[in-house]
Amino acid sequence: MRLYKVIHRAPIRVAKISTKRQQLRFKRAMVALKIALAQEKQETKEMLTIYRRYSQGEVSKEDLQKANAQFIDILKGLGLGVFAVLPFAPLTIPLVVKLGQWVGVDVLPSSFNINKPLKEIDQLIDEEQQQNPSHEKAAKQSVKPSVKK
Repeated sequence: MRLYKVIHRAPIRVAKISTKRQQLRFKRAMVALKIALAQEKQETKEMLTIYRRYSQGEVSKEDLQKANAQFIDILKGLGLGVFAVLPFAPLTIPLVVKLGQWVGVDVLPSSFNINKPLKEIDQLIDEEQQQNPSHEKAAKQSVKPSVKK
């Protein structure tokens, strides 16, 4: 009943707030994905350098275990890639991840399991917007319809 009163009193304001909330949620998800992919990229580079040093005989057991753990993460990502090709991928991938959590198997690579606080993600979004302010303005201008007289 309360929601009806709010929507009835200010439908435009409620719609604007909900779209802003959805945009912010989407931006947060994309920044978190960007962070996870950057971390995965860095770890993969380290893994390759460790394997190169291993072929020369200059690596410790700890480094080799770290590289092997990253290789397992890459295999996990490839395993999820199989489900991305299947039909209804937006349904099957979360289902597989949830099923893996239920059974006790970690399906996602380790870099995707990081839960950063929302404040850190919001700070990263603000930094990106400060670095690229012209991109935001251009996107807003392209959305506005032109009025002919």
